[in-house]
Amino acid sequence: MIWLLLAGMFLVTYIPRLLPFLFAGELALPPWVRKWLRFFPYAALGALIFPGILGAIPGKPALAAGAGLLAAICALFIRNITVIVVLAIVAVLLFQNLEIW
Repeated sequence: MIWLLLAGMFLVTYIPRLLPFLFAGELALPPWVRKWLRFFPYAALGALIFPGILGAIPGKPALAAGAGLLAAICALFIRNITVIVVLAIVAVLLFQNLEIW
C-alpha cells in the first residue's frame, strides 16, 4: 500500500514538471519573451536569498544586509564562491560588535 501511495505522489509531482518540457519545443516565443525569460532565474534566486539575508542575524538586519551587499560586490570581481562567502562571514564577525549597525 505504501508503494502505491509513493507512486501516486511521484506521478502527481512529476507530470506537471514533465509536460512543459514535452511541449515547449513546439512553442515559438517572440524574442522579447525569450530575453525576459533569461533573467527569470536571477530574479527568483534573489527573491529566495534576500529574506534569508535579512533574517540571518537576529536583531541586526542592517549588518546582514551589509554583508550581503559586500558579497554581491565581491561577486562582481571574484568568481570563487568560497572566497565570497568567507569574506562575508569575516565582515559580519568584524562588524557585529560595532554600534554603527
